[in-house]
Amino acid sequence: MTDLSQSLTSVRLGLPSLGRSRSVVNAALGIVLLMALWWLGGWAVSSNPRLFAFSNFAPVPTLSRLWQMIQSGEVITMSVPSLERVGLGLLYAVAIGVPVGILIGRVARVNEIANVPFQFLRMISPLSWMPIAVLAFDTWDGAIVFLISMAAIWPILFSTAAGVRRIDPSWLKVARNLGANPFHTLFVVILPAIAVDVLTGIRLALGVAWVVLVPAEYLGVTSGLGYAINDARDTLDYARLAATVVVIGVIGFSLDALAGQLVKKFNWVRQDGH
Repeated sequence: MTDLSQSLTSVRLGLPSLGRSRSVVNAALGIVLLMALWWLGGWAVSSNPRLFAFSNFAPVPTLSRLWQMIQSGEVITMSVPSLERVGLGLLYAVAIGVPVGILIGRVARVNEIANVPFQFLRMISPLSWMPIAVLAFDTWDGAIVFLISMAAIWPILFSTAAGVRRIDPSWLKVARNLGANPFHTLFVVILPAIAVDVLTGIRLALGVAWVVLVPAEYLGVTSGLGYAINDARDTLDYARLAATVVVIGVIGFSLDALAGQLVKKFNWVRQDGH
């Protein structure tokens, strides 16, 4: 009986590592399939006389050009300004979205007043604000950061509000009974309780902001990933264009993975629901 228990324990301990191994294998399979589709697309383009000029979109010329860009430092040069703009845009979105989200989550009347206007504004494409941003800001960077903030604020705001509404009222009651003032309640009860919701909103906002970044950088700036895409198109350097697209994808994937790890780190609720 003891041997059977030990065997079952060994099997249970081995299940997580087996699951991780399967996940790694499946992820590798997905990458292989993506590369195969990319190769087939490149082959189809290079085999078509009408599309032959775009043959540098294929994996070999793209990855070769990407390696050159990495060695020359061009990847860092084009990425840093974009990361700075996204970082600033998210910072402003968090600074506005979290307090407003807490307010509409806590005060029902404010939510009733603000819900329709916020939902209306949320459905407007952030790029629709481009003419206003150009007129309102003295610099192109300011306009781009504004557009990114307009894209990022709504996921943060609504995720924060939803987290506040899910707080157990008994927690707030206990805090009041213990003599906590509104300031203490905010920092000791509310913010820790909604940390995962805020981080989830930031993760969603990051994805939206990263998508908006490239067309926003088509404005008058002379740096960034969007500018590099536009410049490569204008100079017909399609290998560089495709390589820049790969850089955008890798950075975006990495940022999302980092945000996902932060969500898991601050999630104090166990995955099994206990």
